[in-house]
Amino acid sequence: MNNTSDNICRQDPVSPALKLKLLDALSIVGGLWMLVNIQPEFDSKSTIVVSLIAIGLFNIFAEVVGLYRRWHGLGFYKEVGCTVIAWATTIAGLTLLGRFSIYSTEISGPAILWWFAITLAFALSVRVWIRWFNRYQANRGVGTRKFAIAGANELGIQLARNVMATPDLRLTFSGFYDDRPIDRLCELPEDLNRNEGKIDTLVESAKAGDIQVIFVTLPMRAEERIRSIIGELTDTTASVYIVPDLFVFQMLNSRWTDIQGLPVVSVFENPLFGVDGFLKRLLDISVATTALLIAGIPMMLIAMAVKLTSKGPVLFKQKRYGLDGKQIDVWKFRSMTVCENGDKVVQAKKNDKRLTSIGGFLRKSSLDELPQIFNVLSGQMSLVGPRPHANSHNEYYRRQIEGYMLRHKVKPGMTGLAQVNGCRGETETLDKMAARIKYDHKYIRDWSIWLDMKIMFKTLFVVFSRQNAY
Repeated sequence: MNNTSDNICRQDPVSPALKLKLLDALSIVGGLWMLVNIQPEFDSKSTIVVSLIAIGLFNIFAEVVGLYRRWHGLGFYKEVGCTVIAWATTIAGLTLLGRFSIYSTEISGPAILWWFAITLAFALSVRVWIRWFNRYQANRGVGTRKFAIAGANELGIQLARNVMATPDLRLTFSGFYDDRPIDRLCELPEDLNRNEGKIDTLVESAKAGDIQVIFVTLPMRAEERIRSIIGELTDTTASVYIVPDLFVFQMLNSRWTDIQGLPVVSVFENPLFGVDGFLKRLLDISVATTALLIAGIPMMLIAMAVKLTSKGPVLFKQKRYGLDGKQIDVWKFRSMTVCENGDKVVQAKKNDKRLTSIGGFLRKSSLDELPQIFNVLSGQMSLVGPRPHANSHNEYYRRQIEGYMLRHKVKPGMTGLAQVNGCRGETETLDKMAARIKYDHKYIRDWSIWLDMKIMFKTLFVVFSRQNAY
């Protein structure tokens, strides 16, 4: 289904997506034209063919990553990310095609990189200018429409703030309308204290054309009232939207979809669909492979040290819950004199007597986690995700913390958002575990490839600090 902002924004006679496609095509041709002027030895006929193929490939990859959706109300950095991915995959596709065509020698490797950089600069500049122009017009009142909210409640207040913080939508706030007695209305903040009256007043204003967009934020239990309001608004030309109070649930990566035309919304869902899942897996494989090449010899030395300093196996295998709660074997270098893997697993504590002579060092430096690189390469784990807990801990905490098992909607990770925010080590109190789960849920809701990279970067500092690791 389309983003909500697709319809809230006034439609132009010419599709904005078509305009942007034309501008992107000009950016591709313009970038190659500049390259031809820098290196005039290029053959003009091959340049034309290459640019046409590039435009075709870019349009295909842009559709895959959703580049031509309406970006009103959505983050600029996400649009930048989609643009970079679409153009990078286009360049990769061109390079691959070039190896099997007569144009393979026309553009050198350095020239390809220059083309990538120049075209990307053009494409991003276009998007910056479009956003600036939209905001400029919105601030001057060009093409703006008035919106009202039926329902003076917390959801309505949050919606009003969100819309007003998104000038690209070109909507100006009229006020709240609600039939309930004043003592039952939510107290409106000072900057939004615009209680314009009853629903009848809203209908009359809509009929007169004074209000063009109406959001209904009444709770879902008020079905009869919602039906009544919508029935009255059918006699107007206003655009009407129902904003369901789904925040009463513990939403986890909610999204709209449809089944044979019947709209449904997910409450709990895995965010890693399609291209997102592919990109995360690609990042896992590339970084894990590089890490294995770098850490291969140190891992062999650690294995020897573990074997020589204590009795028992070098590697410790423990049952953990993976994606969708399915059991996986998580590998570690053995750091204790015991290998607990049953119904009761005692967490490591400060100055734990079960630690081997080098076990404390391995755990504080997180070197004991290195064998989990193989879990990542096999697809059981990810580099970044909620840290896997012992099965016995899962069974205990799932009864103590609401939504605990939702952390298993994604693969467990070698590091996670909770760990880089201080929730690392022993969870001797329920509050500490609840804080960790809160970060795990936030990671799933806010996931992006950039967030994964940020967490991996922060993990280096966390490991060196050795905080809360026993």
